[in-house]
Amino acid sequence: MADIVDNFGYDGKVAHITGAGNGLGREHALLLAGRGAQVVVNDLGGSVAGDGADSGPAQQVADEIEAAGGVAVASTASVSTRAGGEDIVRTAVDAFGRVDIVINNAGILRDKAFHNLTDDLLDPVLDVHLRGAFYVTQPAWKLMRDQGYGRVVNTSSAAGIFGNFGQTNYGAAKMGLVGFTRVLAQEGAKYGIKANVIAPGAKTRMTEDLMGAMSDKLDPRLVSPLVAFLAHEDCPVSGQAFSVGGGRVAQIFIGVTQGIFDAELSVETVRDRWEELCDQTGYVVPTSATDELGLLFPHLS
Repeated sequence: MADIVDNFGYDGKVAHITGAGNGLGREHALLLAGRGAQVVVNDLGGSVAGDGADSGPAQQVADEIEAAGGVAVASTASVSTRAGGEDIVRTAVDAFGRVDIVINNAGILRDKAFHNLTDDLLDPVLDVHLRGAFYVTQPAWKLMRDQGYGRVVNTSSAAGIFGNFGQTNYGAAKMGLVGFTRVLAQEGAKYGIKANVIAPGAKTRMTEDLMGAMSDKLDPRLVSPLVAFLAHEDCPVSGQAFSVGGGRVAQIFIGVTQGIFDAELSVETVRDRWEELCDQTGYVVPTSATDELGLLFPHLS
């Protein structure tokens, strides 16, 4: 399954990829395996809404990798429980002896306008997207700290970062992954671990009914090259977010305006200087909460 160009490969590296039985995860698994990674293909095999289970999708992708000369094993553990996350990592260690790359891609949809949102629509979405990333990453994180190396790629969404009608549950979970990623980047820096997050646009089981005719131009294979780069040892960044889809890749960042300062700040001051505090001229992009707090210090000295 040799597909290595300019030695940009993953020989000796072990990746576990969730939601890899279909769509984006499948393409990530095929690309990394094609460049030498040993891959744990994880997929519960449930519906888009997260119902049911089927060992078929994960095993089919693992078989496809093996048939092409790569190395892979299947996992059908659920990411939505701590036990499931530990099982996925255990599968990687038992099969390959280590974990180098974690790609959190598993997801479900249970869309509903906020005023109609119920716990049975909220909890499973948070469990799979947000808690799932915690459950899958933490046991791998401990191993990566010990070995002094690791890469984590989380999957957010434009629905979380920019908002999308009818997806408060999904959007909250997906934006949560941005904060999760940024903290991982800080905690992992001294251990050789980098974490980044993507907001992909691709035609998958989850999106094909939402994007209309445009979805045909959003081949999931056009997302995987960015994921592969962020998962590579040469990746130069950590804690960053990227938009990717249809062949376009761009960085997403959170900026802060210069704002206003008034030691006797009042409601009236906020009202009267509103346009000034929202003026985006000269914005800055903090790299941490401490960095953002530092914007206040010159006013206090």
